[in-house]
Amino acid sequence: MDLAVADVRTEPATAPRALTARIPGSKSITNRALLLAAAASGTTRLDGPLDSEDTVAFRKALTDLGVKVETGPDAWLVHGTGRAPTGPARIWCADAGTAARFLPVLAAAGRGEFLFEGSEQLTGRPLGPLVKALAELGAEVRPGAGGGLPLTIDARGLTGGELLLDASTSSQYLTGLLLSAPLMREPLTIAVNGLVSRPYVAMTLALMRSFGAEVTILTCRQGGSVRVEPGGYTGRTLRIEPDASTASYFFAAAAVTGTRVTVPHLGRDSLQGDLRFVEVLAKAGAEVEVGADATTVTGTGPLRGGFEVDMGDISDTFMTLAAVAPLADAPITVRGIGHARLKESDRIAAVAGNLRALGIQVEDGPDRLTVHPGRPAAGTIACHRDHRIAMAFSVLGLRVPGLVLDDPRCVGKTFPGFHEELRRLFGEQAR
Repeated sequence: MDLAVADVRTEPATAPRALTARIPGSKSITNRALLLAAAASGTTRLDGPLDSEDTVAFRKALTDLGVKVETGPDAWLVHGTGRAPTGPARIWCADAGTAARFLPVLAAAGRGEFLFEGSEQLTGRPLGPLVKALAELGAEVRPGAGGGLPLTIDARGLTGGELLLDASTSSQYLTGLLLSAPLMREPLTIAVNGLVSRPYVAMTLALMRSFGAEVTILTCRQGGSVRVEPGGYTGRTLRIEPDASTASYFFAAAAVTGTRVTVPHLGRDSLQGDLRFVEVLAKAGAEVEVGADATTVTGTGPLRGGFEVDMGDISDTFMTLAAVAPLADAPITVRGIGHARLKESDRIAAVAGNLRALGIQVEDGPDRLTVHPGRPAAGTIACHRDHRIAMAFSVLGLRVPGLVLDDPRCVGKTFPGFHEELRRLFGEQAR
């Protein structure tokens, strides 16, 4: 069923309307914290976790691994086992890339046989560097025909030691290994080749330390490495921040509608690198305020273009910028985003194809995208079952009447209430 995205042509006003967006908890923090809590000794309380398809799949996978999780409307209690799991177990990862890349390492640190399966979309995503690393650490790993899921692991515990990891296509391989490193028999030192999305690794290390892990970042002439000591984790209480990637759509909406949007509890001490998206909006002419416990973006007029920006470290937000870039007064080029071709969709191709279908001139390369100014026509957005494509083009729909999504429900992966929140803030749809 097609859903017309919000149809509002709002020009910047002298006194912007002040709006407060209700952004759910961070998916990245929620799923990392779930694993840490599951492996910890004692009970962990997660306040404000994200309740979405990806986090529910991750949580269900943990329960299938023997972890008890109690859920409530505002908090989850995770009763940690204090150890890695024992098989046999069959784990369904659904569409959740974090489940497919984090949980096999946790299982391999335990004992027994584990089978990880997922949706057709997830089965097509690569796992090669993780499979290689697990084999080097002592697990017997049998990937599917395409080199990823379905993945079978015969676990006898992981040794630790020294490892060279290719993280040029995803930082999630490194995060998966780091999260379970305290459960290995010896210290684990990982030297990284070609790391992308560095802020996500910084988030991982901060959360690990908060659960009691001993982590050391090492540097040398050839690059960097991380050393994690064995010793496990201890349960705690953790407040989950609002999701900065999701907040990007509402910040961009402020910039293109001339309104003032505040996201509470997402401030300068955020663990999430994607909050840096507001710096890109500032470059495009928006007014940005990052406070101790809130961030506000105000639209000040037409978007300014004529710049290039490397969004490799915040690639989950490049689509937000690209989708509204036709509204700028000059071309905008995004680069450093080649790894985004290996996400839920080929995101560079998906954005470029949708913009061209709306009559916008676009040039794309292996790791870049240039969007020219134009007047987007009404049309149907091909979401490619990708929540971020759907949400990004919903922002453009605030200025382009007649824009519809071919798969509006795909936003349930990270924000089931996205369309309702956009309507609450920016008005009812035309139809």
